[in-house]
Amino acid sequence: MFTRRGVLAGAVAGTMAVAASLPAFAQDKIKIGAVLAVTGPASFLGDPEAKTLKMMVEEINKKGGLLGKQIDLIVYDSGGDAAKAKQFATRLIEEDKVVAQVGGSTTGDTMAMIPVFEDAKVPFISLAGAVVIIDPVKKFVFKTPHTDKMACQKIFEDMKKRGLTKVGMISGQDAFGKSMQDECKKVVAGYGIEIIAEETYGPRDTDMTPQLTNIKNKAGLQAVLNPGFGQGPAIVTRNYRQLGISVPLYQSHGVGSKGFIQAAGDAANGVRLPAAALLVADKLPDNDPQKKVVVGYTKAFADYAKQPVSTFGGHAYDGLNILVEAIKRAGSTNGQKVRDEIEKTKSFIGTGGIVNMSAKDHLGLDLSAFRMLEIKNGDWTLVQ
Repeated sequence: MFTRRGVLAGAVAGTMAVAASLPAFAQDKIKIGAVLAVTGPASFLGDPEAKTLKMMVEEINKKGGLLGKQIDLIVYDSGGDAAKAKQFATRLIEEDKVVAQVGGSTTGDTMAMIPVFEDAKVPFISLAGAVVIIDPVKKFVFKTPHTDKMACQKIFEDMKKRGLTKVGMISGQDAFGKSMQDECKKVVAGYGIEIIAEETYGPRDTDMTPQLTNIKNKAGLQAVLNPGFGQGPAIVTRNYRQLGISVPLYQSHGVGSKGFIQAAGDAANGVRLPAAALLVADKLPDNDPQKKVVVGYTKAFADYAKQPVSTFGGHAYDGLNILVEAIKRAGSTNGQKVRDEIEKTKSFIGTGGIVNMSAKDHLGLDLSAFRMLEIKNGDWTLVQ
């Protein structure tokens, strides 16, 4: 049974009252929490994540559940508000008594919730992008998406191959955008690339023409990189084409959904970005170890949700699978035992790549997990 508590903020109190009235046997379940940005500006992240978790829990429960018990999935909608995310995390621990969480759509939400789960010694698998989530390592915190640092490295690797050495950067100032901006600046010199122009924009900005004009007018410009997610990158991309900027435009893995292509329109064609194999599932060679997984998830999600797959739902798919397998290996829902087994995850083939975690690495992915994509004719294509 799937308990979707708090997905609509106004329904939280009523749902909790219903839960409190359930008979005792209904409480004998494995409770897993998820605080997600189901609505609001980051809903393109949280909506497919919530639908993926619901789909998976329904399937697991149909097959007999986990450790002989049904999973009770408890979802709260933060709306992308970090303060609300922390409140819901506290509720998951203190009132719902969850054994783990798979959630945290954004970096801001995740960072606000980390102290709650660390203090409670409850495993937390984040679905957000920034490297600061797992570097430095926190004992009970893990994540499934590729990091912003990895995205910078993959992009600069591609630029270097193309002989692009003078780059402009326009960065969103949300938590993810700021983090990726910083990470790119840390690693750029190692690729023989120089950032010759740097601009920023706010989460609510609707026109980035002035910033892009400044970048366009910089002598020697050869490419532009936009760290960010949400509506910002689509606006940047449209403004970029309107200004007639002809050098290559790179986006982050934060735009890995058809929603970005739809929002940017024809302007998206030619954009390059690092992304998971999931976005090009049908284009992978048959001997690719991820093909069976990503094709299977793509079909299952499309049939269930009646919408195109995105990398963000894939992060939830990987996170819950990693957690479920860890609980099975532990034979228990004890927080310490489950944490230990998550950390031992090896050779797990997910939508994001092949995961090999360790005490020093609570992500377990390397750069080979990223594919460089280019948008052509409104669709994803693999860069060879």
